[in-house]
Amino acid sequence: MIAAKDNSPQLTPEEYFAWEEKQLEKHEYINGEVYAMSGGSVNHGRIAIKFTAMFDSHLENSVCITGNSDIKINIVETKNYTYPDASVTCDDRDKITAQHFTYPCLIVEVLSNSTEAYDRGSKFRMYRNNPVLQDYLLVSSTTIEMDLYHKKDTGEWIIVNYKEGDTVELKSINLSFAIEQVYRGLDLTPESEPTI
Repeated sequence: MIAAKDNSPQLTPEEYFAWEEKQLEKHEYINGEVYAMSGGSVNHGRIAIKFTAMFDSHLENSVCITGNSDIKINIVETKNYTYPDASVTCDDRDKITAQHFTYPCLIVEVLSNSTEAYDRGSKFRMYRNNPVLQDYLLVSSTTIEMDLYHKKDTGEWIIVNYKEGDTVELKSINLSFAIEQVYRGLDLTPESEPTI
């Protein structure tokens, strides 16, 4: 999804939760500022749905919970909240919060032109403060490509680039899948800019 700064006054986290309940669209909350989340492309939405369905099916008999783009992530040790496209938590602490996850082991962001730099940069720097996050998957919506940021047991983050023909491995939830599975049925023709 695409985030744009809202012109609202700075809010406390409590004010943000109360205010957002009355809004028609979702808003991320970073350092007291709110950012409207506008809709993404059809491919963006379909890819996010495929991930949540795949995760939910894979984790059906586990203690883990799959989150879609309606579930906020509270950035650990901050009062910041984001909306990833998909997430998974297996942490009992997330079972006692009704409005968000704080300790996901897996986060998925479907990339768009306007948010790719943010998703790869400052958003990932915020997410990696989470001690239980193991996999951060960035997914192209225009080509068969994914970049996985995986935290090794040593705490070091490595990047694994996946392309057509590859099998994606998410160690955080013990899931492997053919990359094409996510892109099946999608039109990957590059989107043209609107003309006036």
